[in-house]
Amino acid sequence: MQAPAIPPLTLEPMTEQDGRDICDWRYPEPYDLFRWPPWDAMVEQGREFGDPEIRQRQYLSVRIEGQPQLVGYVQLFPMDRAVRIGMGLRPDCCDRGWGAFLAGLVVREAERRKPGAEIDLEVEKWNKRAIRAYEKAGFVVTDAYDRRATHGIVSVLCMVWHKRRDPFIKL
Repeated sequence: MQAPAIPPLTLEPMTEQDGRDICDWRYPEPYDLFRWPPWDAMVEQGREFGDPEIRQRQYLSVRIEGQPQLVGYVQLFPMDRAVRIGMGLRPDCCDRGWGAFLAGLVVREAERRKPGAEIDLEVEKWNKRAIRAYEKAGFVVTDAYDRRATHGIVSVLCMVWHKRRDPFIKL
């Protein structure tokens, strides 16, 4: 079986309009718990990409090269000796097989920003679709724990990138 065609995805600075659009995204069950609060609340609380400084330092928008439409976003959160990454695709883009490629693109950007740092992410244990994509991009599970999320206490896996590249990723 041939891998799905992946369009040329690009990372660009996130705009305020991108943030507004992301706050409107709604995913089908069981992914419906992955939603941001309304834009006005994000701005009022200075939360994540609702704060212009955090948006500029940590967030990037994902587009298909040459097209204006937003297809995803990424976060690169700097830690002492690591960069914790996060990412999301627009709901209608989630089942297109882009996850592993996007994870590889984000790894490359994290390496550029903080050479030699560990690159990790957290993923909820039940989210098999995301776990498969991250494993394909070269991440391995290194820890499991519970933590608070906006939708309650969740069980997560911490996955660390181990510089193993799948030929499918084509970095």
